[in-house]
Amino acid sequence: MFVDSAHIHVVSGKGGDGCVSFRREKYVPRGGPDGGDGGDGGSVVLVADHNIETLLDFSGRHHWKAAKGRPGMPKDMHGANGDDAILRLPPGTQVYNEETGELVADLAEHGTRLVVAAGGKGGRGNASFATATHQVPHEFTPGEPAIELDLRLELKLIADVGLVGLPNAGKSTLLSTVTAATPKIADYPFTTLTPQLGIAAIDNERRLVIADIPGLIEHASQGAGLGSRFLRHVERTRLLVHLVDIDPADGSDPVANYRTIRGELAAHSAELAAKPELIALSKTDLLTDADRQAAVDLLAAELGRPVIPISSAARRGLDALLDACWAQLGDSREDRFAWTAETDHPA
Repeated sequence: MFVDSAHIHVVSGKGGDGCVSFRREKYVPRGGPDGGDGGDGGSVVLVADHNIETLLDFSGRHHWKAAKGRPGMPKDMHGANGDDAILRLPPGTQVYNEETGELVADLAEHGTRLVVAAGGKGGRGNASFATATHQVPHEFTPGEPAIELDLRLELKLIADVGLVGLPNAGKSTLLSTVTAATPKIADYPFTTLTPQLGIAAIDNERRLVIADIPGLIEHASQGAGLGSRFLRHVERTRLLVHLVDIDPADGSDPVANYRTIRGELAAHSAELAAKPELIALSKTDLLTDADRQAAVDLLAAELGRPVIPISSAARRGLDALLDACWAQLGDSREDRFAWTAETDHPA
């Protein structure tokens, strides 16, 4: 199950209290103070881990606590430190303070580590208060208190390429054809109910992480369909591939369909609308060669942009599309996805 948001309550460990104790042994008349310091409480630590794919574990468990530090003990024994609570989150998770709305952390890369609630320091035992002029101290300090926070977790998928377009534009079919991902495919709208990730291997050295974003329809930015929930996932992609159905089953105009989605992207955020974009005309196997070329020419003329004709079913034009994606991303492409060489696909 894909879960991209969760609310949790985290509590760090309280520090252990210092100990008040005096050495009492036979034949040792002046043992002196020997109370040890308390142990430090455990911290709540967030770690971005590419082996974690969703926030499912956090939607079913609200409270996360680190262990308390143990109190100090006689014979100058230091109390044990409390264990940290390690919360492993999928890369792309943003962490907000629920009370203030402040962005606490943006775990964009695998291995990013953040202490979100530090454990309390252990208190001092009376042995640490002994001086030449104060040889029988009864002082000690308690451990520092725990820190409690209410956090909101929001996952934004990280990908090189984001597939956008109206439902049934062929996004899921394209993803399943060029990657090992297995999204649900059917001939009705909203077949895909959650974002899907896959990795396309252009050759042995070139790979692209591709995300299929579901639910984009007119007024998606205002909550229609599924778009208001999943539009944020497109923000993490570096390049948009806009799929336009060459022959929509409802008889709608491909040019108008393209502009509908562009309008929703712009309504969501100016940054999203400014992302680089390639236009792919999908399902071109449904038309004759002459009609296909006429449709490509018409769409390119109307939009004033190059159009790449593809057919996922017939596997035509897919290499050209992937090469165009790689070229658009450029030679300076960040190596944020080195882990993809170790796995077929993370989803």
